[in-house]
Amino acid sequence: MPKLSKKGIELPTSPIRKLVCHSDDAKARGIDVLHLNIGQPDISAPKEAINAIRNTQLKLLPYGPSQGTHIYRQKLCAYYKKNEIEVSPEDIIVTTGASEALIFTLNVICDAGDEVIIPEPFYANYNGFASSASVNVVPVISEFTSQFELPSLENISSKITSKTKAILLCNPSNPTGYVYNENEISTLCELAIEHDIFLIVDEVYREFIYGGNKHYSVLQYPGGSEHTVMIDSVSKRYSLCGARVGCIVSKNEIFNQNILKFAHLRLSPPTIALIASEAAHDAPDSYLKEVVAEYGVRRKVLIEHLEKIPNVEVSDPMGAFYCIVKLPVEDAEDFSRYLLTDFNDNNQTIMLAPANGFYSTLGVGLNEVRIAFILDSQKLIRAASILEKALMTYPKLLS
Repeated sequence: MPKLSKKGIELPTSPIRKLVCHSDDAKARGIDVLHLNIGQPDISAPKEAINAIRNTQLKLLPYGPSQGTHIYRQKLCAYYKKNEIEVSPEDIIVTTGASEALIFTLNVICDAGDEVIIPEPFYANYNGFASSASVNVVPVISEFTSQFELPSLENISSKITSKTKAILLCNPSNPTGYVYNENEISTLCELAIEHDIFLIVDEVYREFIYGGNKHYSVLQYPGGSEHTVMIDSVSKRYSLCGARVGCIVSKNEIFNQNILKFAHLRLSPPTIALIASEAAHDAPDSYLKEVVAEYGVRRKVLIEHLEKIPNVEVSDPMGAFYCIVKLPVEDAEDFSRYLLTDFNDNNQTIMLAPANGFYSTLGVGLNEVRIAFILDSQKLIRAASILEKALMTYPKLLS
């Protein structure tokens, strides 16, 4: 057999999807699986987006501009202005989802063997994006006990070497729900400027903020235009995950010029998806307000019921729609597999995302799972009940 690349062989498997074969088997046996493993919103997309697709009069799907249509980038600018972010269409390059945005970004700023510092736990695919660009992830652990707040500046600074090209984080965080405040973002911007590296912030969950917290964009920091990159997407805020429309936003002109070279390679973002994404921005402000309010209810319901389960610890997410949960087991992945292969309660079970895959440091997060509160409240209550019953029957439960 011809030899495959080391890069492909060593590319990490997604912890979010690696147990799908077991969930498929469970469904084939007639078991209803409640999916808490993936951030797929169940709330309807704006009617404006769906109607735009339904009513299109196109007779073919042509290529569009590699950087995305000007009208769509103008609408993004108007949306960002509502969020106190001032950018122009020239600062934006539209991508096939935030995933492509991150892959392009890492390839533009890094050579093989360069390093990117990421507070962990972090979105699991960051490991894959870095690996595909031959970039090394340098993790800095944030602690469950402090709700995953930003690690100390000293800790982050100690990781910076001559190979460091960027610091990367998600705000609000997937998987922890932590919201980095203005002081934390500003501190990182100052650090990036001091060491002449980039600060890349994935802001796809910008709207999903709970309580009195407030989102502060990396692009709001004055004086950071040469060193800051924002990653964004319509997937979560408009329930358009399958549209695969994201973007890179930066005021660094040379960076953008090189990003555009990669955009040229894939020709253009998806035409039909851009039609939906453009129309989504015509939805009234009430759409997002209602969506965020609903997730706030779901958050409260899930945490309330998880905290009732003996020996289970739950993080308190300030944003996004995920929480990290510590289970009284040694191997949360084995337990998550057990839920799908050996357990059901009245022909129903749940699917979780083992949290060890959200860390780059080996041996960390082995007893943790990420839970997405993307189902309605009654299903979340039922899911918590299933989890409690499964823990009672799991043969490897810690005493």
